[in-house]
Amino acid sequence: MSEEKEMSFLDHLEELRWHVVKSVIAIGVGMIVAFINIRWIFENIVFAPARINFPTFKYMCQFGKLVGAEESLCAQPFDFIVQSRNMTGQFMMSITASVVIGLIVAFPYVFWQIWSFIKPGLKQNEKKNSSGAVTAVTFLFLLGVAFGYFILSPMTIWFLASYSISDMIKNEFDITSYVSTVVGMVIGSGLLFQFPVVVYFMTKVGMLTPQFMRKFRKHAIVVILILGAVVTPSPDPFSMMLISTPLYFLFEISIIISAIVVRKQRKLEEQEVRADQL
Repeated sequence: MSEEKEMSFLDHLEELRWHVVKSVIAIGVGMIVAFINIRWIFENIVFAPARINFPTFKYMCQFGKLVGAEESLCAQPFDFIVQSRNMTGQFMMSITASVVIGLIVAFPYVFWQIWSFIKPGLKQNEKKNSSGAVTAVTFLFLLGVAFGYFILSPMTIWFLASYSISDMIKNEFDITSYVSTVVGMVIGSGLLFQFPVVVYFMTKVGMLTPQFMRKFRKHAIVVILILGAVVTPSPDPFSMMLISTPLYFLFEISIIISAIVVRKQRKLEEQEVRADQL
């Protein structure tokens, strides 16, 4: 029996190893393609949020004109100078950007590999209830990446490039700092948008309830507004709401998901009780 268990455990490790290998290969392929085109990627993707003609600034200005907040939402041209102060700075940032792009592009396949390893260990009803896990996680991740790139990144860059405490200080940013900031916001937003998925599984195991989330809704709103105020480039309600609204909707969607899970669990328990009575 001990030998069978050991073999079974080793078989699982072997299977996990191949899932990891396939995931790494997928990320590596995306990384290589990105590195080959790294100059174009930096010019048209990485540095794009730092230009005044970025689509976000254009639509923000149009929205500002509609709501009468043109002064606060129309970005003014700003100087943006990037330097490389380390000998390996540009090369290492090329590697970093390539890895991140490879990860983003390969994410659906990577998560599918992870799910393929986890799924056989689930019960039949658990497989049925989580049939759309790969689609949901991928969609939320890519939505978060888009939010971080098109909303958070340009507004943060605009604010930091325009912020000054003295005319004697000139803003000139290191390439390492710039890429790290953009990558952190993009990947961070992608992970933040997994909140509904986390709520779903925490509700399934009984660690979270919709009642608890509704009880602390006011606290969550305060945290979201503080986050919006920190990120927005100007201290006005329109800019703050532009950041806070999607995060608040994410929280409300999570409450709905938690309530649906609890409702299904109660219905299943009632069916089991009736079956036992019969």
